[in-house]
Amino acid sequence: MGPSKTFFSKDLLSGQSGVVTGAGTGIGKVIALELARHGADVALVARNQERLEAVAQEIRSMGRRALVVPTDISDSKQVKTMVQAVVQTFGRIDILVNNAAANFIRPTETISSVRWEKIIGIVLNGTFYCTNETGRVMLQQKNGRIINIVASYAWTGAPGFAPSASAKAGTVALTRTLGAEWASKGVLVNAIAPGAINTPQTEERLWPTEEIQRKLLKTIPLGRFGTEYDVSNLVLYLASPMGNYIAGEVIVADGAWHLGKGALEITGDAIPKKLEKQILK
Repeated sequence: MGPSKTFFSKDLLSGQSGVVTGAGTGIGKVIALELARHGADVALVARNQERLEAVAQEIRSMGRRALVVPTDISDSKQVKTMVQAVVQTFGRIDILVNNAAANFIRPTETISSVRWEKIIGIVLNGTFYCTNETGRVMLQQKNGRIINIVASYAWTGAPGFAPSASAKAGTVALTRTLGAEWASKGVLVNAIAPGAINTPQTEERLWPTEEIQRKLLKTIPLGRFGTEYDVSNLVLYLASPMGNYIAGEVIVADGAWHLGKGALEITGDAIPKKLEKQILK
């Protein structure tokens, strides 16, 4: 999928540098490419170096700098090393997008402590580690934007999503806390809650059959899946001067899915085996 029509100027983020976690595929990849397309240099963070290198090549072809930093964000030491590498290369960090996620769909009573800790470690702890290390840099600069990618089930819950919903809820609380705590210091922290965004990964692992897709679309009032650009456009808005008066906010982009109470009913017998696979962006 190529870039969507944009109303943002190509030099919107000129002279800035950003960090995107989970940048190798899906939403994170598109966010990274759109930051670069609008003038930013971008550090690409995930565990799979090969995927990151492919994204980096696309960014460099735009004439922007790209830094590949393979990192397990659930490891605070690796995160610290990553942030140091970004500062050493770019000199500053203006934008952080905490997009890396892990998820699986499974009845709560079947979830092991290992799986629970894995999701919490990446989604909540990883977001905190990246935010705190990058935040220190931004606080010294007295300027910066931190954008967390969450989900509307952070406040509604959803059957089968206990670890992810709990971790995302913690991320929403972190967003609101730092939105109030750091705004006066020039660092604006916000979040975006995408709905059902159709990417190759979600189509393969979350709604792999036409039947599941039909059922899901019936629960979305807007009647369609979202695209990665529905998310990346909001990132551009919050990262730009247009978002100067927004802090501690969660912006929902889900076609009114959460208002339509669109959670699929999930039971142990209803979950296809493919949906039990862990998704690690």
